[in-house]
Amino acid sequence: MRFRDREEAGRLLAERLREYAGEAPVVLALPRGGVSVGYEVARALDAPLDVMMVRKLGVPWHPELGMGALAEGGAVYLNREVLTAADLGDEELQKVIAEETRELERRVRRYRGGQPLPDVKVRTVILVDDGLATGGTARAAVRALRGFGARRIILAVPVAAAQTAEQLRDEVDVLVSVQEPDNLWAIGTWYDDFHQMSDEEVLILLDQARRNAGASLPSP
Repeated sequence: MRFRDREEAGRLLAERLREYAGEAPVVLALPRGGVSVGYEVARALDAPLDVMMVRKLGVPWHPELGMGALAEGGAVYLNREVLTAADLGDEELQKVIAEETRELERRVRRYRGGQPLPDVKVRTVILVDDGLATGGTARAAVRALRGFGARRIILAVPVAAAQTAEQLRDEVDVLVSVQEPDNLWAIGTWYDDFHQMSDEEVLILLDQARRNAGASLPSP
């Protein structure tokens, strides 16, 4: 099954999350692609939407090869197998972490005007992305949310590699997906339209989500 685009994927995912609407969840999406999916989930559940900033840590001479991820609050996930294979020294690793920390902070300023992550203490959080391949960024985000005191973490994605989903079910309270193929190949192969979203697209969706939330508040 292929999704037409992230919007359709978000609507299909939202159908599988409706039972959690009664927990007054907060939806946190991983930019950029996860925001489009998260927008549809938040709208269907009448829940607030915001971003959870995470950055992949790439091997310096092969940036596309992820050796871990960094999330808001300083939570770090490291893939020890990749680190060992890359034979990366601690100084080189810390340099990558410092560079990605600066980029993460830039995006926080860009997407939230420098405002902190919404208070998730003792709340149900639905963490959304457009797909789950190796799960590095999701693991970093989950660790950060645990540190922030989230009561319940629901990881929700339209498509997830079956093996990764099985592993991550031990790290979250609930994992919800539309499909979990044994051979994922690449997340983009499951979408007809998987264009790289721009900062502007993300900001428009976040602004519209805040407008939707404001419109749903009772009149004084």
